[in-house]
Amino acid sequence: MKKIAVLTSGGDAPGMNACIRSVIRACAHYNLEVFGIHRGYQGLIENEIHPMTTSSVANIIQMGGTILKTARSMDFMTPEGRKKAHQNLQNLGIEGIVCIGGNGTYTGAMIFEKEFGIPSMGCPGTIDNDLWGTDATIGYDTAINTAMEAIDKIRDTADAHNRIFFVEVMGRHSGHIALLSGIAGGAEGIFIPERGNEFDDIVHLYESKARKKEFSIFVVAEGDEEGRAYEISKRFQAIYPETDCRVTVLGHVQRGGRPTANDRILASRLGAHAVKALIDGRKNEAVGVVNNDIKFTSFQEAIEHKKDIQDNLWVLNTIITR
Repeated sequence: MKKIAVLTSGGDAPGMNACIRSVIRACAHYNLEVFGIHRGYQGLIENEIHPMTTSSVANIIQMGGTILKTARSMDFMTPEGRKKAHQNLQNLGIEGIVCIGGNGTYTGAMIFEKEFGIPSMGCPGTIDNDLWGTDATIGYDTAINTAMEAIDKIRDTADAHNRIFFVEVMGRHSGHIALLSGIAGGAEGIFIPERGNEFDDIVHLYESKARKKEFSIFVVAEGDEEGRAYEISKRFQAIYPETDCRVTVLGHVQRGGRPTANDRILASRLGAHAVKALIDGRKNEAVGVVNNDIKFTSFQEAIEHKKDIQDNLWVLNTIITR
């Protein structure tokens, strides 16, 4: 293998640039030519493919977002779009791809290899931490810290006004951000898609005479089965009309900002190992870190399995919020 390309696809995550940087520098180390594909699979179809060198990634390790941009490509879901993408790679002699993204990114890479034989290695890039085969995904640690810092600030005004705040964090299908940021931020209750009956629990907690607190913080994952933060707040206010309930939706602020040291190191490890894996003939696998060791997981397995929250952390949450 002499030429590979790298792309970022799906939602952006802090640390993607650190991963791109690692891929480029690993290619230089192994004497490979490397190309950057702008705007993910859509850029692959539209031939937005450019040579990159180590100087292309100077001074980006601390930057959020992705210098290669990202996009969700409907065209790549069609045989015609993938055929055009393959032709563009053939014209440049590119023999493999490092794909940084989530389940959709892995699915596209797997189908592309099956149809045209272009091997890919995946690096898990999503703040949701919902990908199987790795303890943490690129961007997750930064998102937790961003949410925690916001909760800390909200706590000040909640205390000052004796208010109850419902803070909504990202995680339509995953409660990882809500659980860890809630524990770190000292939340009195956490709502996540993976668990139920949280509303009954916080009502019981609020009514407890042993808990004489004049304000409270509840963290809500945006996809929680109990409903989003506004719906939960309305239900709570209806039961306790004397309370002053407020909602704060953190939204996309969780995706931005400078990546933490953990995310930079994780991303660097994953990018370098993805390049070496392609050289070694691996394909259709995601690179992850489990118990601090590098682990390879097939795209098929990573897509099919759902990564649940850690039970011991949920138990901890139930203990320390009482």
